[in-house]
Amino acid sequence: MVKTDNQYKRNIMATPINDEMHADDVVAIDELRNVYDQLKASLARIIIGQEQVIEHLSICLFSQGHALLMGVPGLAKTLLVSRFAETMALQFSRIQFTPDLMPMDITGTDILQEVPGGRREFEFAKGPLFANLILADEINRAPSKTQAAMLEAMQEYKITVIGRTYSLDPPFFVLATQNPIEQEGTYPLPEAQLDRFMFRIEVDYPARFEEIEIARTTTGASLPTLEHVLTGERVRSFQDLVRRVPVAEHIYEFAVDLARSTRPKGDASPDWLKPLVAWGAGPRAVQYLILGAKARAALSGSYMARLEDVVAVANPVLAHRVITSFAAESENITSKDIVNRLVEELSEGN
Repeated sequence: MVKTDNQYKRNIMATPINDEMHADDVVAIDELRNVYDQLKASLARIIIGQEQVIEHLSICLFSQGHALLMGVPGLAKTLLVSRFAETMALQFSRIQFTPDLMPMDITGTDILQEVPGGRREFEFAKGPLFANLILADEINRAPSKTQAAMLEAMQEYKITVIGRTYSLDPPFFVLATQNPIEQEGTYPLPEAQLDRFMFRIEVDYPARFEEIEIARTTTGASLPTLEHVLTGERVRSFQDLVRRVPVAEHIYEFAVDLARSTRPKGDASPDWLKPLVAWGAGPRAVQYLILGAKARAALSGSYMARLEDVVAVANPVLAHRVITSFAAESENITSKDIVNRLVEELSEGN
């Protein structure tokens, strides 16, 4: 059953930690926090509000994870991603997904070219997937074959074309946008591909004062051009740094118990959850809970992952991995509601 006592409430100094942080890493975390502050300040010149969305995007970037932004049209999801890319000196590529988009349209294909001597040879022309940061716009409009090509790139960091395999240069980061499945011409992503996204980030309507500021700033002069805050080399360095952030043993236990509690057929799930969930989160969710907690701690200037960091990333990690049943849908209970309740129960006494 779900633990609701003080089993997670331990003295961190007395809890074994599996990682060691050196003096250079402490300095690097301070540098990462400053870079993150610069990134937020730069984006604030164009993007009004959406602080949590920007934080979640940054966590995914430095955790080497992909992100899925979900929201109705008109919430500036594409603008946010493109401007986020503009703050980094990375090769950026935007793919507009449509029902007629074929795998070769994103991976590339062989083209017959004339070479010196009058001969003709096939030469591979790279597609838009050969970039560092990919904006997959309206990803849920593409057919299954194209989704399969995206799945290979996201998971394996490589693509296969006509039997030949090509590696994708790191860092490789997919930011996808998705409209709700109720919108005309959209289709739900397969669960296997959803699981490859570290976060599902829900983009909501802005507050009234933010919407007034949006109207003021976007109907006047042209938007400013943003300067680069990060290079590819620094991104990779910070990604390695995040993986070295120490994690106490009780944090691992909390993350594992949280993921296991989402599985209705397991002994760890509470009785109230079993009729509401058809399928729970797998081990990949545990990995992303830990990586997300490490990245969030580093971005805030903390030198070790905390329980509050796991709690903060729980919903974007778990909500799209918890598949609700018909009973939950009939009672208007969402996977987000279920995850929030599990986190609250597991966090009691901490």
